[in-house]
Amino acid sequence: MSDKSYLSLPFFDDAHRALEQRLDAWAAASLAVDHRDTDAACRALVRQLGAAGWLRYCVPAAYGGALDKLDSRSLCLLRETLARHDGLADFAFAMQGLGSGAISLAGSEAVRERYLPRVARGEAIAAFALSEPDAGSDVAAMQCRAARDGDDYVLDGAKTWISNGGIADFYCVFTRTGEAPGARGISAFVVDADTPGLTIAERIDVMAPHPLATLRFDRCRVPAGARLGEAGQGFKVAMMTLDIFRASVAAAALGFGRAALDEALARASTRPMFGGVLADLQLTQAALGDMATAIDSAALLTYRAAWLRDVAGVRTTREAAMAKMVATENAQQVIDRAVQMFGGLGVKVGTRVESLYREIRSLRIYEGATEVQKLIIARETLAQQRG
Repeated sequence: MSDKSYLSLPFFDDAHRALEQRLDAWAAASLAVDHRDTDAACRALVRQLGAAGWLRYCVPAAYGGALDKLDSRSLCLLRETLARHDGLADFAFAMQGLGSGAISLAGSEAVRERYLPRVARGEAIAAFALSEPDAGSDVAAMQCRAARDGDDYVLDGAKTWISNGGIADFYCVFTRTGEAPGARGISAFVVDADTPGLTIAERIDVMAPHPLATLRFDRCRVPAGARLGEAGQGFKVAMMTLDIFRASVAAAALGFGRAALDEALARASTRPMFGGVLADLQLTQAALGDMATAIDSAALLTYRAAWLRDVAGVRTTREAAMAKMVATENAQQVIDRAVQMFGGLGVKVGTRVESLYREIRSLRIYEGATEVQKLIIARETLAQQRG
């Protein structure tokens, strides 16, 4: 049983605590998807999460959501709890939110009505297409272009490392439209997966399997009404979307870290060692103390960022970056120590700590690598100091 004392912190209200309890009970009873076919598993998880009502937290109430607007604390609690139970379930949930977030923030009424209710019901799989072969951390360097042609835009170029690539029903795509140099000349569009000119150029296999692909756009024509926000505002839309969901990446890392600590505690308490058990050794106790402290410190940063956005209503670029950086790095350390406590069994394929070891590694990279988070934190801190 994971430590849930953090739920008593003043970051949460009773509705949040009840939400976590409901999801925890549901996940324990209902999450049993066969992971051998990753695409099929993700499709099944999206349907299951939608049917159970959990995906309603990914969209506003006006379009079938559970709450009037996206609530960062709810998103974080949902991701932490799902990650603690099943990493692919967390992925499926997270991509429904991230993949449709730009529509919630900047889509026209018609676009929101077309896509968001289906996202909430688990009937349409969403994806967020930002990264390119030569533009990952440096989003302003993107080369994928969209040229205005009458009432349409014509997209040409490539996107890569796209989660849900190959199984998504639609993609929120960020392209250069040229209104200004750099980040100010980027626009966002929603593109249906079956749009002529959009193809899957490559499926990408990674160490913790999930659907991932490179997309190719070749004279891919979309109506101007599919644009999300004003022309040239795509970078702003992308950053607003990431600001909402970056703290939830930290929460997913917390879920992985808590699962690893639970495994480590159970192992240390029952593994015979030198006439006692592993937990009797001071080195083991020191490791467990470090692990528990690492998780709690990450939780405080994560839910501070979520609370500031939800309650204080302030911009949380700096706080979300701190949470993402610390939570993912700390979870990596916690999981590594859990693997060490399991000895040879810790690296056996199929054990929980082995799968956690593979799952946590990507979180230190996607939605902004740790090194990028340090730059964001420094930039925002310097800006505050300058006034």
